[in-house]
Amino acid sequence: MKKIKEKFKSVRFKLFITFCIFIMFLVFCLIAINRLVLENFYMYSKTKTIKEVYQKINDYYANPSLDKNLETELKKIAYKNNFDILIQADTNLIVFSTNRDLLENVEKITNLLNMQEQIKGPNLIYKDENMQITKITDSTNNLNYILLSGKLVNEYNLYIRIPIAPIEESVRISNEALILIGLLTIIIASFAISFITRKFTNPISQLSEITNQMARLDFSKKYRITDSDDEINELGKNINTMSDKLESTINQLKENNKELEKDIEEKSKIDEMRKQFISDVSHELKTPIALIQGYAEGLIENVNKDEESRKFYAEVILDESNKMDQLVKQLLELMKLEYGKREFNDKKFDLNELIKEVIRKCNVMLEENSIEVIFNQTEPVYVYADDFYIDQIVTNYFTNAIKNAESTTDGKKQIQIRIEKNGDKARAFVFNTGKNIDKDDLDRVWGRFYKVDGSRNRENGGSGIGLSIVKAIQTNYKNGYGVSNKENGVEFYFDINLSN
Repeated sequence: MKKIKEKFKSVRFKLFITFCIFIMFLVFCLIAINRLVLENFYMYSKTKTIKEVYQKINDYYANPSLDKNLETELKKIAYKNNFDILIQADTNLIVFSTNRDLLENVEKITNLLNMQEQIKGPNLIYKDENMQITKITDSTNNLNYILLSGKLVNEYNLYIRIPIAPIEESVRISNEALILIGLLTIIIASFAISFITRKFTNPISQLSEITNQMARLDFSKKYRITDSDDEINELGKNINTMSDKLESTINQLKENNKELEKDIEEKSKIDEMRKQFISDVSHELKTPIALIQGYAEGLIENVNKDEESRKFYAEVILDESNKMDQLVKQLLELMKLEYGKREFNDKKFDLNELIKEVIRKCNVMLEENSIEVIFNQTEPVYVYADDFYIDQIVTNYFTNAIKNAESTTDGKKQIQIRIEKNGDKARAFVFNTGKNIDKDDLDRVWGRFYKVDGSRNRENGGSGIGLSIVKAIQTNYKNGYGVSNKENGVEFYFDINLSN
């Protein structure tokens, strides 16, 4: 129903109805004109003709020397114009006649002329000194005709009769023909109009659909340019140009908007990073600052006057200062990693060699804690990443394992390292013997400043930032990382891209 209503509202339907109404109106006007004018025009034309015939006959009798056969001429005129012609001498002698009926009824016609006024009143069409043209109504025979009666120069009486019935019949037939022609014209025109309106409205419908899509910011559809050089084709070209410009402008606005959103997000990140940094620093520096302040006051007030005690105070202050410096550097590095401000210098290197170097650097700590390291990887494992940050991950995992390694039932402390390949990734595992981590803490260990044992031991407690740095590095690389409890210890792992 909706589609039908839309069709009724369309330009094509309105054009079709307008053309049909116009054609019907035109046919109606032709019928009306034919009915009102044709008969009068016919009578005017015939009246003019019989006047000319009268003049021709009169001229013949006025100049008998003319080399003409009057009888032959009159027969031709009568046959051509459907006239009945009668010439009568004043002695009632018939000189010429083309119709026996007119010959037999000449007396009756004369009486009708004399009685016309009493029968129906005068119906005079034309009259002068020598002739008159009258419309005769013969109610007896139910006939209507035009009659010319007049005197010729030789005093002969001339009668020319034209039946009106053929005129009326012609008008009727003509009207019926016009009606039939009108119906056929409407049928044929309806198909023609349908074709023509489709030709005109299809491009308009196409343009309407295109502009409708443009209103929804869809510029994919374009007007099909044709070879015709007309206004619709020009309009289509202009709409295509406007569509391209609008699409370009809107895309540019979207890009500008994205850049603006990115700038706003960037500023928001920087502000958040600044707030987080201040919060972290203020939280973590309370203890070292308090220690430095306390020992410095002790030195100023000479709490311990011996040289060894003052040296101890100074060493504590220096140690805490170094720890503060290291903490601030780690925090800055973590902020840059978390907020995408650090660029990675990726290259191909051997992960196996990197792990061995980390073990070598931590050899003193291993000996102090009597920890056995098992790493049986012999073949090179070439990976593609920033070796500086991968070194940080391995170092954080390894030092964390050293701090938390405990003896098993057989009295051994162990750290086991292995590498497994899977597709285009390599996964490195670092296992240490010792206590398991509580399930609630397995996800929390990656948080900033979080320590599983909750201790704040200044010697080996650490800053609690190492695993947060691991998380930030792996997030930037979009690689996996994690921790899981094993039967007699804890195992950390991280993924890295293999080199092609």
